Amino acid sequence: MDSCDALIIGGGPAGSSCAWKLVEAGLDVVVMDRAVFPRDKVCAGWITPPVVAALDLDCADYQRGRTFQPITGFRVGLLGGDRDVDTQYRRAVSFGIRRCEFDHYLLERSGARLRLGAAVSSLRREGVRWVVNEAITTPVLIGAGGHFCPVARQLNPVNDRSALVAAQEAEFPLDDEGIDAWDVSPEKPELYFCRDMKGYGWCFRKREYLNVGIGRLDGGSLTAARAEFIAFLQTRRQIPTDPPIRWRGHAYLVAQPPRRTVAGPGVLLAGDAAGLAYPESGEGILPAIESGILAAGTIVAAKGRYMREQFESYERSLLARFGRSADLLSRAIPSALTEALVPRLVATPWFVRHFVIDRWFLHAGRPPFSVS
Repeated sequence: MDSCDALIIGGGPAGSSCAWKLVEAGLDVVVMDRAVFPRDKVCAGWITPPVVAALDLDCADYQRGRTFQPITGFRVGLLGGDRDVDTQYRRAVSFGIRRCEFDHYLLERSGARLRLGAAVSSLRREGVRWVVNEAITTPVLIGAGGHFCPVARQLNPVNDRSALVAAQEAEFPLDDEGIDAWDVSPEKPELYFCRDMKGYGWCFRKREYLNVGIGRLDGGSLTAARAEFIAFLQTRRQIPTDPPIRWRGHAYLVAQPPRRTVAGPGVLLAGDAAGLAYPESGEGILPAIESGILAAGTIVAAKGRYMREQFESYERSLLARFGRSADLLSRAIPSALTEALVPRLVATPWFVRHFVIDRWFLHAGRPPFSVS
C-alpha cells in the first residue's frame, strides 16, 4: 500500500493550490482525480488580478501556447432586454482562460505526485489515518473534488440544496468566418441577468473560442432560462445557429447558510467541495484557490497533529473570508418590487459599474488575501 503525507481528492484549482503550498513546505503529496488532465470543466473561464496574485502566476510563462485574453470592459443587460450598458476600464481587470489549460498548468506546477483517472471507490478511517481505495494511506485528507466530492459527502451525509446553483455551459472554437460573423468583442464579456436576479447568462469570446452559459440559484427553471437565452443571443447574431451547441451541466453551493462542515479529524474541504462560490456572481475559482492555500497553511501549522482542534482555525478563516451574507438583489429586494426595479437598475451605468462589476465580479474593496 502506498502512503503519503497528504492526499488531495480533486485536481482543480483548490486541489492544485493546496498541493503547491504543501509540496513547497516539504510534504509528500498525492493528488487523485477521476479525470485525466487536461480535461474540460464547465466554467465561463476568466480570472481576476487577485487570482493572479494568490497564485504568484507568471503571466508571461502561462500565456505561451495558452489562451490568456485581457478583459478591459463588460457589457451588461437584461435577458430579453434591448438596452445594454457598456463599462470600460483603462487597464485589464480580468483575463480570459480556458479551464482545460488553466487547471492542467496548475496541477503540473504543483509538483505533487499524480493519480489521474482514478475515482474514489472506498474511503475509511483507520486509527489516525485515512485509507482510500485500499491502495493509499495518509494522515490528512483534503477534499477538493467539487460539489459531489466523496470526501464532502463523508463529512456532510445530509445534502442541503437550498444554496445550490445549477449551470449549463458550452465552449467551442470559431472558424475564421465565424470570428468575423458574430458580434462579440474578445475584450468585453457580456452578462445578461434574469429578471428575478436569481441567475444570469454570459457570452464570452476568448480569442478563437466562444463560451456561452447560464446559471441559476433554482435549477428547476434552468432549462427554460437556457432556451430563452439561446433565442436571445441568436436574434442578436451573437452565437451561431448551426451546428447545435453541445451543453454541459454543473452544480455547486454558494457561500451562504446553511454551510457545509469543512473540517474534521484529519480532513479538510476546499473550493466547491466546501461550498464557497460567491453568491453574487457564482464565481468559484478565487475561493477555490484561496481556500486551498488556507488549507495548506493549516496543515503545515498543525505539525503532524491533525485532530479536530488543530483544524478549527481553518473554519474560522473561511468564515471570515467567505461567510458574509449574500448581496443578491433577489434577496435584498421584495419579490413584488423586483420586476419593476431590476430593468431600471440593470440599465443604470453607475449601478452596473460600481455594484455589479466592481463589487460582484471584480471583488473591489475586499481585504488582500493573507494566510497569516
